[in-house]
Amino acid sequence: MDLKNFIQSKPYMALALSAAIVAVIFLIFSIGMYVGFHKARFSYQWGENYHRNFAGPKGGFFEDFGGKDFIDANGVAGQIMKIDGFTLIIKGRDNMERIILVEEDTTIMRFKESVKLAGIKPDDFIVAIGEPNNQGQIEAKFVRILPSLSTSTMPFMSPMRGIK
Repeated sequence: MDLKNFIQSKPYMALALSAAIVAVIFLIFSIGMYVGFHKARFSYQWGENYHRNFAGPKGGFFEDFGGKDFIDANGVAGQIMKIDGFTLIIKGRDNMERIILVEEDTTIMRFKESVKLAGIKPDDFIVAIGEPNNQGQIEAKFVRILPSLSTSTMPFMSPMRGIK
């Protein structure tokens, strides 16, 4: 049997076709692994950079939260120490004092009820969300008055050392 007849034979054609199919399957599998690797790398890097992008937990999601790892990016939670006009002085985490500026258009809520600034009093617990100004004060856009807190009635708040 000469080479030309061997190449044109049915067994050789079946072997060549099988090798081509295996090569295409291997190529598709390799492309799938390449895409999967890059998607996994992107997800891993996104999770590692979450804090920098969205002010999440400082060590990433795989670190111990410990109740203190979230920063107060543009807000504060704590007890009102003093009210001076449109300025609230809050005792927040670790007894740090923060100044909250409330304006006429600031939304103030107690449960589902809208409240005016006069409805806030010292020793109330609040959460204020807004934007920091150049002096480090928070210009509040939203203030939520919380029910009276205690670690016995709300044990999940105990990691926040400034709130007792």
